[in-house]
Amino acid sequence: SLQAARLELNENPDVLHQDIQQVRDMIITRPDIGFLRTDDAFILRFLRARKFHQTDAFRLLAQYFQYRQLNLDMFKNFKADDPGIKRALIDGFPGVLEKRDHYGRKILLLFAANWDQSRNSFTDILRAILLSLEVLIEDQELQINGFILIIDWSNFSFKQASKLTPSILKLAIEGLQDSFPARFGGVHFVNQPWYIHALYTLIKPFLKDKTRKRCVYLILSPLAPLQTSHLSDPFIIFSHSLLHALSLTQ
Repeated sequence: SLQAARLELNENPDVLHQDIQQVRDMIITRPDIGFLRTDDAFILRFLRARKFHQTDAFRLLAQYFQYRQLNLDMFKNFKADDPGIKRALIDGFPGVLEKRDHYGRKILLLFAANWDQSRNSFTDILRAILLSLEVLIEDQELQINGFILIIDWSNFSFKQASKLTPSILKLAIEGLQDSFPARFGGVHFVNQPWYIHALYTLIKPFLKDKTRKRCVYLILSPLAPLQTSHLSDPFIIFSHSLLHALSLTQ
């Protein structure tokens, strides 16, 4: 139940305000960072992401804003109507399943082979994923239950993989693992070719032990349907009419 999940996160309603204030009081220790949002609801998601360890929650909060300071170009016009972000969303990056798993987690699904590199840069795909997570994480149940990420590598070519440099993969890891207040319960790689496995060995040092343990490797028949570039496809839908929801946040 949701209440049980809260207990697992060490969330105590009786001292919730004090927990939030303790994190807020640490902001003065990082004058180099512009903390653009410090309201209770915002800080709470960082506490939940770090099981109410205040120091860890503050470190994540600081990294959230530092990542944005260090990558200013990524967050210029960080809206659904940005042409690059909109193209990535329309092409299914990310796909979000309508139903949650039996733990109440939202499932994000990426079909790597659908990456049309003439249309979408990797950075724009990453921006679209981060913007989607910003909308989804408004849901308190998802702050508590978290997410599952599934990447289907079926038919992902060596040519496509050549664009996945260690530097841009590191950028993605920093953005998703180190700088965003989401709980990822698992990362599932489906049918990854040898060259993706080779890339994984290069980025493995940047992954936390907890992240490595949550990576699952599966060899399956390709998840159907493979062609998911159109929003009308019933298998991949945008939760909450995601494009519409994103537009309302602007």
